[in-house]
Amino acid sequence: MKAAMQVRQKNGARPRWALGAGLLALLAALALSATPALAGSREQAKRIHDRLNGAPPDQATLDAMQAKIDGGDAKGAALLAIDNPNGNFYSIVLKNFAMPWTNTDQTAFAPLNDYVATVVGMVRDDLPFNTLLSADIIYVGSASLNLPGYSNSANDHYVQMEARAVNLMTGLVKQQQSAVTGLPSGATAGVLTTRAAARAFFSAGTNRRMFRFTMINHMCTDLQQVMDITRPTDRIRQDVSRSPGGDSRVFLNNCVGCHSGMDPMAQAFAFYDYIDTTTTDNGAIQYTPGTVVGKYFHNNTTFAQGFITPDDHWDNRWRSGQNALMGWDPNQTGSGNGAKSLGAEFGGSDQFAQCQVQKVFQNVCLRAPSDATDRSQVSTMVGHFKQGYSLKNVFAETAAYCMGN
Repeated sequence: MKAAMQVRQKNGARPRWALGAGLLALLAALALSATPALAGSREQAKRIHDRLNGAPPDQATLDAMQAKIDGGDAKGAALLAIDNPNGNFYSIVLKNFAMPWTNTDQTAFAPLNDYVATVVGMVRDDLPFNTLLSADIIYVGSASLNLPGYSNSANDHYVQMEARAVNLMTGLVKQQQSAVTGLPSGATAGVLTTRAAARAFFSAGTNRRMFRFTMINHMCTDLQQVMDITRPTDRIRQDVSRSPGGDSRVFLNNCVGCHSGMDPMAQAFAFYDYIDTTTTDNGAIQYTPGTVVGKYFHNNTTFAQGFITPDDHWDNRWRSGQNALMGWDPNQTGSGNGAKSLGAEFGGSDQFAQCQVQKVFQNVCLRAPSDATDRSQVSTMVGHFKQGYSLKNVFAETAAYCMGN
């Protein structure tokens, strides 16, 4: 045996035991290099700032953030990063966070608009975010900027803000949407009745698009995920065939799942439309109180016995059945008239709160919650969020959680 080993060594081959030890040493070295060292408070401060601003902090901000972390206040350090006047949180991070909500392509690569500006302003001013879909509110550029005036039929006001690289932390001013756009206050519904939302979701179609994208953007669920074929069918409109392809089972086992819940709630938008004035970006939201817009009667011969929309009264039939798990606010009635009350119905749900926290977690931590610890943290932050609906605090808490050890 000893002679054989000596022969192998003379021939340049390494003995098996030596090869194993070398491999173990290599694996150990790789493991050490792949395991990050515990981050100190200064590294943690920088990581928080990088996540919330996309850029390194100045030394004064970094010093202040490190002091907060050393004092046990990582959330306070994150708030310093958020409100750093030299940072990019509002003008870049938050703008890109909200932009996909404003278009059907769900892309962040779109011009600044009144929807995004209103999201940014509400977070900056720490306003209750559960009113996002119902408040009489809009954010415009400060008069000191000498921008083109806000227009119901053009986006130049916001395009110029972006072209001039206006700092959204300081350049936005809160206004009543009704005073700026001329909509009656009772017809305003936060970002749902901004020009950008109307252009994306009220144009053409049947106004079901506004309902669907509100679900996607603010309840983190698409229609396929909330299908419930046990809800009554009496409010499904005339344009839905009761026997697609000649087979009524398709209607009963598929179409009903979405339309029985969606159509009674999308009725809230019955007085809204978006009218294009040219073939370019020009166009304006139209509100006709008391008159249901024509799109609600499209294809009304498909099933003439279907529901004929008489007004903007809506009912949430998902308060019963499987979608009761969305946690609808028991202090609300689950019915009403118009977009404002429907927006309040969404904003008061547990699902709305859960959705906002999940979106922020994904944005700041650069991953979805992945284990029991993450899920516990999300649950805790949802509870905190519902105490005052401060989305700014959700960003700060999330950044503190993901700052590394």
